[in-house]
Amino acid sequence: MYYQGDIVDGSWELSILVTDLQVEKTLRVKGDLHIGGCMFKLVESLDIAMDWSDHALWWPEKNMWLKKPRLTLDQYGVQADAKLEFTPMHKNIRLQMPDLQILDVKVDFSVDVFKSVIVLCKELGVHHPEELSISRKLGKEDLKYNNANPRGLVQKKHRDRMSANGNLSSNSSNHLSNTSMDGSGSPFISRSPMTPSTPQGTLLRGPGSSQYSPSTPWAANGTMSSMHSLSFEGALESTLRNSPQRSVREAFTMLPRPKTFQEKARINCGWLDSSRSLMEQLVRENDVVLLKFKFYAFYDLNTKYGLVRINQIYEQAKWSMISEELDCTTEEMIVFAALQLQIQLQADVPQADVPDGMKNEDDDVASALKDLELHLEGSSSSPTADITHIPELSDYLDFIKPKKLTLKSTKRYYFTFRNTTLSLYRSPADKNGSPLMYYNMNGCEVHHEVNIAVGKYAIKLSVPVEDGMTEIQLRCDNEDQYAKWMAACRLASSGKTMADSSYETEVQSLQNFLKLQHPAKNGNHTSAPAVRSDQIQFNPEELVAPRFLKKFKSKQLQKRILEAHANFQDLSLLEAKMQFIRTWQELPEFGITYFIVKFKGEKKEELLGVAFNRLIRCDMNTGEALKTWRYSAMKSWDVNWDIKMFMIQHEEANISFSCLTADCKVVHEFIGGYIFNSLRKSDRSQTLDEEMFHKLTGGWD
Repeated sequence: MYYQGDIVDGSWELSILVTDLQVEKTLRVKGDLHIGGCMFKLVESLDIAMDWSDHALWWPEKNMWLKKPRLTLDQYGVQADAKLEFTPMHKNIRLQMPDLQILDVKVDFSVDVFKSVIVLCKELGVHHPEELSISRKLGKEDLKYNNANPRGLVQKKHRDRMSANGNLSSNSSNHLSNTSMDGSGSPFISRSPMTPSTPQGTLLRGPGSSQYSPSTPWAANGTMSSMHSLSFEGALESTLRNSPQRSVREAFTMLPRPKTFQEKARINCGWLDSSRSLMEQLVRENDVVLLKFKFYAFYDLNTKYGLVRINQIYEQAKWSMISEELDCTTEEMIVFAALQLQIQLQADVPQADVPDGMKNEDDDVASALKDLELHLEGSSSSPTADITHIPELSDYLDFIKPKKLTLKSTKRYYFTFRNTTLSLYRSPADKNGSPLMYYNMNGCEVHHEVNIAVGKYAIKLSVPVEDGMTEIQLRCDNEDQYAKWMAACRLASSGKTMADSSYETEVQSLQNFLKLQHPAKNGNHTSAPAVRSDQIQFNPEELVAPRFLKKFKSKQLQKRILEAHANFQDLSLLEAKMQFIRTWQELPEFGITYFIVKFKGEKKEELLGVAFNRLIRCDMNTGEALKTWRYSAMKSWDVNWDIKMFMIQHEEANISFSCLTADCKVVHEFIGGYIFNSLRKSDRSQTLDEEMFHKLTGGWD
């Protein structure tokens, strides 16, 4: 039927831009036309013989993919005024690894970020992708202000980049020339428009370089030639297992350097939503994004496999220390510097490591049997041990309880530690009576304050009470006493007692941690001669955080690092990295991700820390814990998406807060992600339950 030359059969014209060709096509369609039929009709109208299988329809105005081929245009809400794009789902991004290497990678922009990370980690050889995620690249200006709206932040960055580099294409991708910027102001060599595209999911990075190498050999069909692909992959794995050395000055152009707890919280506005695609979160082709370890609950971390993962964890830990994202004492920084020095020295020495997947199966069986033996034997190795016996600690300790407006007073009491209760008495003779004071340590926050040089071994405790947390401090006389009481406090904080099988392991770990901070004595090492200081040339400024350079002269640091290095000179490359990671995990701030929030009914901004097992209400200036809520006592958590209010039903109280430095979905995902990671089993062959991850992290949005 026609009316004045127009068709009046209910059809209308739909405009679709084919981004590969920069050609706009107009199709006459009806609302009941399904998406698959619409794409077929479009390809027919193009009449170009090429593979369109990786293309899909994108709706820029609604910021969504039209990927379900059986749904109709009406069901998606597409009308005549819609402007769609027919664009590849796989696009290139510049991926900054934890070790700061930048890889040109082709990823699927139409699947959720969690799936993208799984695919990336598989290609890069990083085990346990559930521990990592993708973050936007932030600059110094982003740390100055709270920003709970990443959409506005990204749109501003795209506008700034458009004005600096020229117009954006219709799908918001930059038309890059021979040089561009990586988001931090550093120039990089971009891929030439004439370079053939690679297969889905392959890397575009040249071997042995942190940037794209235009000399990479390509075959005529656009894939890497077979004679070079294996050597390329081998070189890539080698640089990911043992990262190229990078100067601190160069690294600081790529790293945020937070100076306050507020800035530490603002870093976390960059995390992407794991349940949405890159395209939906305004990531565009050739953007720089960060692949980082997000959840600090490292599963099955051992040297038998996963060498890429171990190195990347070490690198992220190292740069978090040097950029002062994580705080530490002078003695601890010297230990980290000494371990870095050993790793640098060992990097040029041939290692006896066996590649992943080539380990002797007998070693795995023996290791599994040993782990089972340790688990079954409990806290005692004696087969006749009394399983009804409840371990107890008792000794004299110095007790300090800070008081407002007065100086701290130190008193010496006789302490007992039984189950999770800490009791104070005047003397051992009073043990049968009522204690002067007692504290239930379940749910407490435990920190150390140790200075080996002056013999200070203090345990700082924030203990839950009715109206919040009360601070106390215990001072031990020596290292052994400190290790035993500190281990007991740590276990009690999570509801465990000294009868737990992990108590002796915890004590040993603490003793080893203290030994590392002692200068090595002559005769300590037998497998290799002590290294003379004049045999090692290094720059201490490349090994420590900048604030230590203000406290000490370069020669003083060099001397102390060499003294500490004598403790590690027998370690292999892999052993030194593992020791660095273990020492990093001992730090009080390890694994705490900060957000600035406003609790319901409160007017001022407050600091919230999210750890692997608890939420912590912290002091905004010092980071000290004011209140702790453990996940194990959490009944439910939810988000009111309309008002962006986070709600937690806890055994102690109901908690509600809004997040000021990130979308509330980010906090939701951290809590759900940690709970998901805690459910992992010891079976190495287990499959990753993506559905469960999204149930725990996705909410009802």
